Amino acid sequence: MSRGGKKAEPPREKVTRADLESKLNEIEAELSDTGEAVKPKAIAIGVGALVLFLILAFLLGRRKGERKTTVLEVRRL
Repeated sequence: MSRGGKKAEPPREKVTRADLESKLNEIEAELSDTGEAVKPKAIAIGVGALVLFLILAFLLGRRKGERKTTVLEVRRL
């Protein structure tokens, strides 16, 4: 018994190679259109994340440098 409680129906007609190719071509066309539409947004998000990461790394490195800086006082007698 399957999860849904219904038995799978046998296919009514055979699937041909041409059917598969046409369906895959449809899916590929939809994906390429969607990919082209999303590409500029993805690039903008990637650049924004990179800039944010660089600013964060700079600020954390600067803070760590301030904490570990040795103060050397020189006095002449």
